[in-house]
Amino acid sequence: MLQFSNGFLLSLSLCLDIGLANIAMITLAMQRGYFHGFWLGIGTCIGDLIYAVLALAGMAIVLQFTAVRWVLWIGGGVMLLWFAGKMLYAALQKQAALPETEQQPYRSLLREFSRGVMLAMSSPTAILWFASVGGALISRMGHGSAAATSSFLGGFFIAGVVWTCVLCLVGSMGGKLLGQRLLKYSYLASALIFVYFAIYVIWSGYREFILV
Repeated sequence: MLQFSNGFLLSLSLCLDIGLANIAMITLAMQRGYFHGFWLGIGTCIGDLIYAVLALAGMAIVLQFTAVRWVLWIGGGVMLLWFAGKMLYAALQKQAALPETEQQPYRSLLREFSRGVMLAMSSPTAILWFASVGGALISRMGHGSAAATSSFLGGFFIAGVVWTCVLCLVGSMGGKLLGQRLLKYSYLASALIFVYFAIYVIWSGYREFILV
């Protein structure tokens, strides 16, 4: 259950950073309806899951080196605190609002799904997140038995699906009216999650390297 909840929160911290994929999802739900936004969102969930699996596979190799574990402990903890500060700063900005976007052309649901996968895997925000933060966290949470790893990945994927459902519902009901409030509370929630994981990484690293 702990692996599932950690995977869920980890994915949510990525989702709550309102980047290119989320803007596309909420705009599509506003302009073309709930299900168009939903299938684009499911595509982004698949893209994020691919990155998570790749991070797990890569970490299994590099974690054999003590120096790498030290870097992930110190660097990961610092980056998590930096992301928490960034999200808190964004939440306190009075002018936070969803950016204007052009009218979206009609595409089939399958094309929207494929577009979602590509958006997730080409997003600079997602690449930076997995390279700097996701790797450090996944290295400490995603390894263990096959059941634990499956539970972790299951939580990671389900969080993305839940977020997609909520965001598309907001978009289809008039996301522009809720845009500023949506951004503020998303950034606040993301900051809290990053603080939680920063404490987790720093404390677990302290126990591994100092209390030995």
